[in-house]
Amino acid sequence: MRHLSQKILSLALVGSLAVVFLNFAIVERGGAKKEQKPVKNVIMMVMDGTSAGATTLARWYKGEPLALDEMASGAVRTYSAESAITDSAPAATALATGFKSNDKYIGILPSVVTSPGLQPIPKDEAMKPVANVLEGAKLMGKSTGIIATSAIQHATPAGFSAHVTHRNLFEEIAEQQVYQNIDVVLGGGKDALIPGDGKNNRKDKENMLEVIEEKGYDIVETREQLFRSKSDKIWGVFANDALAQHMNRPYTRPNEPTLAEMTKKALQTLSKDKDGFFLFVEGSQPDWAAHANDPVGIISEVLAFDDAVEEAVAFAKKNRDTLVIAVSDHGNSGITIGNRNTDQSYPETPVSAYIDPLKKAKMTLEGAVSQLKEDQSNLEEVARLYGLDDLSAEEKQKLVESTNMKKTLAELLAARANLGFTTGGHTGEDVFLYSYGPNRPIGTFENSDLARIMAKAMGFSLTELNKRLFVDAEKEFQKIGATVDIDRTDEKNLALVVKKGSTIAKFPVNKNIMIINDKTYELEGIVIYSANKFWIPNQAVKMLKQAK
Repeated sequence: MRHLSQKILSLALVGSLAVVFLNFAIVERGGAKKEQKPVKNVIMMVMDGTSAGATTLARWYKGEPLALDEMASGAVRTYSAESAITDSAPAATALATGFKSNDKYIGILPSVVTSPGLQPIPKDEAMKPVANVLEGAKLMGKSTGIIATSAIQHATPAGFSAHVTHRNLFEEIAEQQVYQNIDVVLGGGKDALIPGDGKNNRKDKENMLEVIEEKGYDIVETREQLFRSKSDKIWGVFANDALAQHMNRPYTRPNEPTLAEMTKKALQTLSKDKDGFFLFVEGSQPDWAAHANDPVGIISEVLAFDDAVEEAVAFAKKNRDTLVIAVSDHGNSGITIGNRNTDQSYPETPVSAYIDPLKKAKMTLEGAVSQLKEDQSNLEEVARLYGLDDLSAEEKQKLVESTNMKKTLAELLAARANLGFTTGGHTGEDVFLYSYGPNRPIGTFENSDLARIMAKAMGFSLTELNKRLFVDAEKEFQKIGATVDIDRTDEKNLALVVKKGSTIAKFPVNKNIMIINDKTYELEGIVIYSANKFWIPNQAVKMLKQAK
């Protein structure tokens, strides 16, 4: 069976297997009744904003196959509920919850549905929070983890751990993540956990780091502290915002762990749970490099992600009850190997013409520009750091006259490497699907299909999970004869107040707690305020009904 599986892997994208792919896709969408045995562990990995051209370029640069290559199993459609080109927030929502959504929405249903083939959302359910696979895994008794090289509150990790109306609501996302009781959280984003005057600091004055400590986490801030931790609950805050790009780390922030190191440590920690685990891993920064049209940054981050994939697959090969899925959430930049320079010469242009200019770079675009002095007296040195040595008179002039140094440097290197970019934004093409392990998905899928596939693999239904975790509080409490009101004393910390006879219950927003007559109870899900409604776990209604 293993030899057959390897053969299918190696031929996954060959046209002769199209019928196999189609049949398998139908099985995964429920077309067949064959019983699927739940897996113990699921590892979901996302390389943000990575087009096929980016992985191809990274492979040529590396000079050997990627870890991803043996997992190639199909394609994923990435469009959102309203657009052919998605933002990371609705993309993550689709991957995590099984529902396509709108621009900037995290973990909630859309309010606008215009994309062909999608069913409209009932008016009373617009912007309703929807459960994600991490929440489902937790209720199955599994350990959970999220990892990112961005701030952990960024759109994609937030899609697997929070429910807000805008991806920039870092304070709310951070608080929800803390009260989700995730076992391992590794990434940046310290600012959103602590009070302060910075853009992402907490204006509600709550110190989430103190809450994290009270919850028994080992808080680590360097790679050495991470390696030494023996705790079953680890919260890594390695940067105030994002971590350094992979290529720059040795020069700028050597105390930060790599994505592969964080992944390996998370696997070691979560696998202690006999019930298994769900782990989400994001390579966050291929997207940012693509926005900047920086080929060196793209390669740096794709290869860092690929190293993390290698760790995940190595674990899955030793633990056969583990499913690994890796995918990009959307394309970015329209990167092409070949540009107008190669219109006529591409048949005889060797690989070296594209790769050798990139190999000269010692730092990514972001890293090189960070070394530029205010008076630009070291401009040529910075250009060399980015691989632009032996500048021509024309190149020097462009740099001296530049009003956007990042843009100019990127354009010069792309020209030397014969690379093209069509945009500085996202793109709407299908992306590759990579998978490994039992019942791995093979075929062409909607991004929203992957959430259902993961839920099914772990043995739960997202439909039932939603009924359990998110009910309309006012409607359900009125059914049991209770009255509801909203405490707006602190606009940064709203709370639902419910009265039933002499019993008073309070539900602080973004937390998983219920306070009944001054006694605090922990709920199995987070209290969410969205679309001018409070949404709570159904468990809370039952608890109040039984309260005396």
